[in-house]
Amino acid sequence: MVMNPHQHFPAFPPAGGPAPWAPAPWVPPSETEQLLHEAASRGDVRGQLAALAGAELYIPAPRAEADANPDTVVWRRHVDPAGFVCRPLLTRGMLPAWHPDWVFRGVTLRWVAEFGWPDPQVWLGVNVGTPAQLLLPASPPDLALWQRAYAENDRPSGNRLVALRHGALHGPLAYGLACGVHLAIGNGVPWNEVGTVYREYGEERETLRDSWGITGHEGWRRQLDFLLDAENSPPEPDFVLRTREQLAAAIGELPSADLWRETAAGHAQDLGADPETVKGIEELVRRVMRYEARFRADGLLPPDGRVRTTVAYDYGRAVNLARWGLSARFCGPADAEAAIVYAGALSKSAHRSWEEFSAGYALGRVLRFDDEEYGTFYEQCLVAHRLLTESGGSPWKHIPWR
Repeated sequence: MVMNPHQHFPAFPPAGGPAPWAPAPWVPPSETEQLLHEAASRGDVRGQLAALAGAELYIPAPRAEADANPDTVVWRRHVDPAGFVCRPLLTRGMLPAWHPDWVFRGVTLRWVAEFGWPDPQVWLGVNVGTPAQLLLPASPPDLALWQRAYAENDRPSGNRLVALRHGALHGPLAYGLACGVHLAIGNGVPWNEVGTVYREYGEERETLRDSWGITGHEGWRRQLDFLLDAENSPPEPDFVLRTREQLAAAIGELPSADLWRETAAGHAQDLGADPETVKGIEELVRRVMRYEARFRADGLLPPDGRVRTTVAYDYGRAVNLARWGLSARFCGPADAEAAIVYAGALSKSAHRSWEEFSAGYALGRVLRFDDEEYGTFYEQCLVAHRLLTESGGSPWKHIPWR
């Protein structure tokens, strides 16, 4: 990113609603603010820098400016009423409410250290004006200390379960968000947030454009509807799974592998499928059986479990697409929240438990992308499933399925 230190405008967006730091007594919203608070209480500057080195850091920017110059981050100075001058940063838990015309550019502590700091009177201001405020001098020795802290401390990656204390924890919105938690874990973002950021603004828009072909509200709405209608994923997996359920209902027990495969192939042929498609249906039954056997061995399914539908994969992604659209400013909070609640209701109607939902999500994903390699796509599903079924902080432990 290109740095532009010379423009001087208001440092913060206008208030778009109650900020997360308004209630008293103040409680740190996330682990980052908790670590900063504890380090400050000890007078531990190195501890503060270690927390910042592993944190997502954000610079506010007018949306029009970010859209016009996506590769340039303008970092404005802030003249505080208290009398100091700083360049302001926000940690994720301290971001203000969503606003259509203001966005947040993601940076790292290394980026901050490499920024031009010609004026020794300008401080680094973290979460200025909040109970989590932190002011750090920016002299050359301080900048070297920031660089060292960044080099010596790990940055958390994905595959972790994260929540915000002020995020949704109960009710229909939390339920819907819990249906999208697999991807939240994979991306290492709070599962229970419907706010101003999912990923960094520029990255969000780039990902939606390149992976989904979405460049505006209409494209976002179209892709969201495909997911909510379970029409984004290929129909064949649910075709063969539905055939098995129909056979089980008809004969009073699970069909044999041969009966299932032959019946599914016969149904496809009756529907006018060509020989190659019929052969693909037969192979799909075999693939499902192999994946289910692996699921049982790894704990994604109980010993006698099976997957009944893969619609969870579309519904879970619908939750995240709603969050991504909000982050990219392709929709507003009302549209995003309505989609999330609806995806949760659809998920509840199609499954009988969180565990069943998770297995269906995993099968939908690996059938589409894993090609029986049991690689990243499979491992991410397995890690998420274990976190969600074993961790005491899992939303699935606190939000009943029914």
